[in-house]
Amino acid sequence: MKLQERPKITALLITYNEIVHIQQVLENLAFADEIIVVDSYSTDGTVEVIKAYKNIKLVQKKFNNFTEQRNFACSLATNSWILFIDADERIPQILGDEILNTVSSSNASAAYYIKRKIFFNGKQLRFGGRQTDKIHRLFQKDKAHYRKDLLVHEKLEVTGETGILKNYLNHFPYKDFAHYEAKRKHYARLKAKELFLKKKKSNLFHFCIKPPFTFFQHYILKLGIFDGYPGLVLSYLNAKYVYKRYTYLNKFYAANSIETNYN
Repeated sequence: MKLQERPKITALLITYNEIVHIQQVLENLAFADEIIVVDSYSTDGTVEVIKAYKNIKLVQKKFNNFTEQRNFACSLATNSWILFIDADERIPQILGDEILNTVSSSNASAAYYIKRKIFFNGKQLRFGGRQTDKIHRLFQKDKAHYRKDLLVHEKLEVTGETGILKNYLNHFPYKDFAHYEAKRKHYARLKAKELFLKKKKSNLFHFCIKPPFTFFQHYILKLGIFDGYPGLVLSYLNAKYVYKRYTYLNKFYAANSIETNYN
């Protein structure tokens, strides 16, 4: 791989009440040339921690959906390469070195997937589909953007080739089962809004077949059973997420509005 003078990297974060993670992730990103945080008006002290770092740019913006928030953050970057990290992710030094070498390559791809190791209660989850988890995290600003038709589980649309980095990102997404369930409910509401805007409707398949199959898929086909009790509970909560998605969708239609706030 032929190296050239290294292009500068902008590290981006979107945050809301990330006091548990914010200091560690900001220090973890110290190798980036620019760090920008787009915060959705956190109330737990996250903003105060960010402001203590004089080299970090903080912008606050009301949260509407993940895609809009991410594309807005990308628009703020002043460098050609973007490293988009969530507050609950950590970059080991070996991955940081690989990122710096990758962007220095004269034949670098437009974007790169980074594989993730997912941890729960201090233990790595190795199954349930997590063994193949990877996500776009590194990309050239002028060659990629997040698809505007997806409000959650956002995807990067890339013009050009996509590569995969060799080393892993560490991901610590859930404090406990209740935290996981709360996040899935939030995602369910956003996914229902996305479906509502696309004029999709639910039927018996979405309530009677899809949730049980989701459990079977994660727990049996994707081997979640080998993650023990966490694998069982997380597979159940994934199935519940699918069911709640269509429950919210029906409520949106009943109210004829996407502004209604459901618990």
